Amino acid sequence: MTSFELHPQLAADTETVATWPLCEVLLIKDANYPWLVLVPARDGLRDFDDLSPEDMALATLEITRASKVLKSLFSPDKINVAALGNMVPQLHIHVIARFAHDASWPQPIWGVVPAKPYEASELDARLTVLRDAFEAT
Repeated sequence: MTSFELHPQLAADTETVATWPLCEVLLIKDANYPWLVLVPARDGLRDFDDLSPEDMALATLEITRASKVLKSLFSPDKINVAALGNMVPQLHIHVIARFAHDASWPQPIWGVVPAKPYEASELDARLTVLRDAFEAT
């Protein structure tokens, strides 16, 4: 088995929140949205159907876990889940809390408004809240 490496673009755009049995859980550094990315820690995955049946089941559980935590913390109007990979070929699954008042509603978030960097204290607080919530689940 080869070692897992996070795609450089994902590494640049995110902060690590947690390591779960299948996925690295990452926070996208865009304060416009509570936005997580789950990256299965397996080499050579490009598409969701590249997962083994066992990992597919585990990915579904981890997507559900991330979704429920975002719902409990932020009370969004909708959770968006997507695995596009057009720009970054490594399989990664977006789990995004959406609000009727957010800058992109009701469109998809990509390309609507520029990313809004977190202030350092804001980022630390967001990571702490997420990590604490995931430890409790």
